Amino acid sequence: MKTISKLQYITQETAKLSHSGVAKNACEAGCDWIQLRVKNISAQDLLFTARSVKEICDAHQAKLIINDRPAVAGIVGADGVHLGKDDMSPAEVRRTLGEEIIIGGTANTFEDIKRLVDARVDYIGLGPFRFTTTKQQLSPILGLEGYKRIIEQCQAEGIDIPIVAIGGIVTEDVTDIMQTGVHGIAVSGLITHAPKRAELVKHLQGILTN
Repeated sequence: MKTISKLQYITQETAKLSHSGVAKNACEAGCDWIQLRVKNISAQDLLFTARSVKEICDAHQAKLIINDRPAVAGIVGADGVHLGKDDMSPAEVRRTLGEEIIIGGTANTFEDIKRLVDARVDYIGLGPFRFTTTKQQLSPILGLEGYKRIIEQCQAEGIDIPIVAIGGIVTEDVTDIMQTGVHGIAVSGLITHAPKRAELVKHLQGILTN
């Protein structure tokens, strides 16, 4: 069974910081799971960024997950890859990168979860919790009731894969979200823009592990 972090950080560039810069800040604040999510960039530029972030993650004993690009994950020796609904199939990634690679998948419905479980992913990012500007073509908002309903369906079917809530989550949401039965949360702006990142990460980890 692969270890899936309860607190996952997804990179986003800011006016002042690159993906490498925000990944470094997150690692220094105590994050142990970094998903490099870069859109609209050439494979060569992504490879350069991924190598830089891999060095940062290695220095802080953090796992590196590459969003969407399994080939880049393989080249840089990332710990895993996160696949959107329109990306390469998990089975194909598994054949290409091997059994040890962590594979995550994106879901919005219980049917999505069943499909991903059948495809042998290691964890599922389920969302969005609420509206978020970090993703285009947003799927229907789930909210707390949506998570409760889907987790109950999973339990009824005997599905116990780690499910991570994602999408516009703020600190005040975390306790209620965890009470729905999810494994953890994935956040971006919450940590990127936090004035006291280390304090926030420690606080979140405390809620997530209780």
